[in-house]
Amino acid sequence: MNENRSVFGLHGITGMLIATVLLLSILAFLTVSAMSVQNANAQNFYDIKDEKSIKMIDVNNKDHLVDVK
Repeated sequence: MNENRSVFGLHGITGMLIATVLLLSILAFLTVSAMSVQNANAQNFYDIKDEKSIKMIDVNNKDHLVDVK
């Protein structure tokens, strides 16, 4: 019989708290990263050139976008 069980062992409350803190720190890191990427791209403006010649399905549609910066 296994009598070395503990509530505060790595598989008990302590392990649950470590996993929770780890998951929350990953969530915080990804949230801050997403906000910084969104902020960097929100200030990046594009202009469309030659609007009349854009086709609905064409691989060259990317050539009509010009970066304003």
